[in-house]
Amino acid sequence: MKRRHFLRTALASSLASSAAFQAMAIGKNNRYRKEIGLQLYTLRNQIKEDTVGTLKAVADAGYKQVEAYGFPNAGEMIKAAKDFGLAVNSSHFAWESVTDPDKEGTIPFGKILDEAKDVGLSHLVVPYVHEGNRRTLDDYKRLAENCNKAAVKAKSAGIQLSYHNHAFEFQPLKGKQSGYKILMNEFSEDMKFEVDVFWVAVAAEDPVKLIRKLKGRVSQLHLKDLKKGLQTPEFGRVPNDAFQELGDGIIDWEPIIRVANTAGVDHCHVEQDQSPQPIKSVQQSIQHLATL
Repeated sequence: MKRRHFLRTALASSLASSAAFQAMAIGKNNRYRKEIGLQLYTLRNQIKEDTVGTLKAVADAGYKQVEAYGFPNAGEMIKAAKDFGLAVNSSHFAWESVTDPDKEGTIPFGKILDEAKDVGLSHLVVPYVHEGNRRTLDDYKRLAENCNKAAVKAKSAGIQLSYHNHAFEFQPLKGKQSGYKILMNEFSEDMKFEVDVFWVAVAAEDPVKLIRKLKGRVSQLHLKDLKKGLQTPEFGRVPNDAFQELGDGIIDWEPIIRVANTAGVDHCHVEQDQSPQPIKSVQQSIQHLATL
């Protein structure tokens, strides 16, 4: 065999192997596609009107699991999800039990853990932090300390505690330091991140690079697309139409699904905070994932 022909053949073989690897990574047997979840906050208005009918629509759309919200006041949606064969591994919860545990009227985190164990949750997620608790880098250090303490308790209960980002955590507060950098530096090995890809992009950060950097520290991902043309970074509110169905925005999903696997992510959940037709939106997003 001539050298030129050999090199051509070797290159073709290499490209074919690479393509086969990518197809395997994103194909129908990809575990994130097979076990794709939905953060039910997307359908909050529909759930309020008809919990059972809404969860049936989620199962009919092809979702395999859901992430609840408002825990511990989420019993009806969790029961309906399980009745339709949907796994419920994770929930957002009354976050002040962790972020501001001494606030009057706050549900004790121990009580939340007990109820989470009773319904079989393996993940709890801090979904938000009030503006008054995130104004300075010291505020974020305090947040990290509180999260670390709670994560130890969660671990002893067999539950993984994580923190869900928005864009505001990436805003520089002093020099190049941001709240998210503080959390990355200060979180213990017991405390993990739920990375919301949309908000990372709104902050003009690269989701793939961030997930790769946090390898072993990301428990879950939120998948939602970002409308083309939005000026970023934007650390405040974004217009409702900034939230797009998967495939209708600017985010490239194949590299995100791939890096999720190498970073050790447990679960991926579709979410769309705002939509004029939420049921159609979640149907469209899962259909797009089927094309990857």
